[in-house]
Amino acid sequence: MENLGQFFEQFKVHANELGDKIRELIHEGNVRRIIIRDEQGHTFMEIPLTVATVGALLAPILAAVGAIAALVTHFNVVVERTGPPAGGAGPKPPETPGA
Repeated sequence: MENLGQFFEQFKVHANELGDKIRELIHEGNVRRIIIRDEQGHTFMEIPLTVATVGALLAPILAAVGAIAALVTHFNVVVERTGPPAGGAGPKPPETPGA
């Protein structure tokens, strides 16, 4: 499986922040998949971007996120992106001399 051009980020969030974080990530343009795990690494939910971008499906996804947030207090959110993370943390292009 080729991972060229894919970047992964991981966030630790509390249950009360989970819905807002997922909503924020869905609205970003370069997110391909969101994986929600508990502290032990058990996967609760995987949200592919193709499903999340359909507006009619956003409400049930966020309702499911809210339901699992009631089960556990801390989560790890893993984000698969198609480009560098939104903070510019990706590799920088080489500088051209004389530019």
